[in-house]
Amino acid sequence: MLCVIYKSPKKAQTYLFIKQRDKFEDVPEALMAMFGIPTLVTIINLDNKDKLALADINKVRENLNNQGFYLQLPPPQEDLLKEHKEQMKLKSQQV
Repeated sequence: MLCVIYKSPKKAQTYLFIKQRDKFEDVPEALMAMFGIPTLVTIINLDNKDKLALADINKVRENLNNQGFYLQLPPPQEDLLKEHKEQMKLKSQQV
């Protein structure tokens, strides 16, 4: 299964996977408006892959077959300050 990957010019680290190059008919208009004008990143054959860098390959395949597209959002940002405060709170409760 071939897969075409585009990145969003509006949303950092946001990627759209579709089945055919420049065929966005299955992607909802609201999503395309939010995504912006897609910039081609690459074309890959999912049959030759066991995994993808940041997306679950099985979920990508399933969404491509059922919806006609897969939207990869950026991973959640770590809130290191919040984690530090929680650790400090736990330490103070242990004393």
